[in-house]
Amino acid sequence: MTELPSNAVPPHAVLDAFGVTGTPVPLVGGQGRSVLVGEFVFKPAEGPEDEVEWAASLFEKLAPGSGFRVPLPLRAADGRTVVDGWTASEFVTGEPGPQGHWAGVLSAGRAFHAALRQVPRPDFLDRHTHPWAVGDRVAWGEQDVDVIEDLAAPFSALLELRRPVKQDAAQLIHGDLTGNVLFAADEVPAVIDFSPYWRPPLFAEAVVVADGLLWFELPSDLLTVGSDHPDWQQMLVRALIFRLVAHSESAGPSGRAQSGEPERYVRATDVVVKKLAVLQG
Repeated sequence: MTELPSNAVPPHAVLDAFGVTGTPVPLVGGQGRSVLVGEFVFKPAEGPEDEVEWAASLFEKLAPGSGFRVPLPLRAADGRTVVDGWTASEFVTGEPGPQGHWAGVLSAGRAFHAALRQVPRPDFLDRHTHPWAVGDRVAWGEQDVDVIEDLAAPFSALLELRRPVKQDAAQLIHGDLTGNVLFAADEVPAVIDFSPYWRPPLFAEAVVVADGLLWFELPSDLLTVGSDHPDWQQMLVRALIFRLVAHSESAGPSGRAQSGEPERYVRATDVVVKKLAVLQG
């Protein structure tokens, strides 16, 4: 087995604090920063400790058997969720979607969001400035940005298509479900890597469909999965803006889009405008 760099594994003091023993094994997927030790996943804390604690407390309160699983956090002996910059949670089995599991991703998301319906809006969302938070605000007309030159044309086209929608159904949602639902035989799907936003649940579904249009071969029947809602097309427009702006923000002011990305947005927008109109016809 290849030895992991020392900064890629939790120190012995961290393992001792959580009461875990074993040899760290790297896990594929995500950002490549997670390791399995015994039956628990360790990874560097993402965000301030108060946000990590909030997410841990939330997951501890979610009722099991509600159409989804979540990895329960592991707390240190003194109750902390973060020790020397590391967090831990139980290892949940399953293979990630979305290929072959599109309907399952959407179904798990609906069950997850139903469980979150009464959760109050966390104040820390206003402090987020990462590329995806910027993309979310731009998508909903709450912030203006200039995108990199490579993406300027599809961005302008999407802004032209955006129209007002009602936000009375906004609640806590997972804004990145596409690759973060795991499937295992005889188990309900597991929802992982929670990315909190305050938007209508339909927007979370639109992000999944937009991801399918951009980077996967989305089954054609899923294009109309939310078409019984009058704002479905607008949710898809916002989802594409969300992803495009996040891509631009990640590249930086003088950056370039990854090869083929501008064309992906042009094609996806064309599908949303033309094919969806025909299917809804």
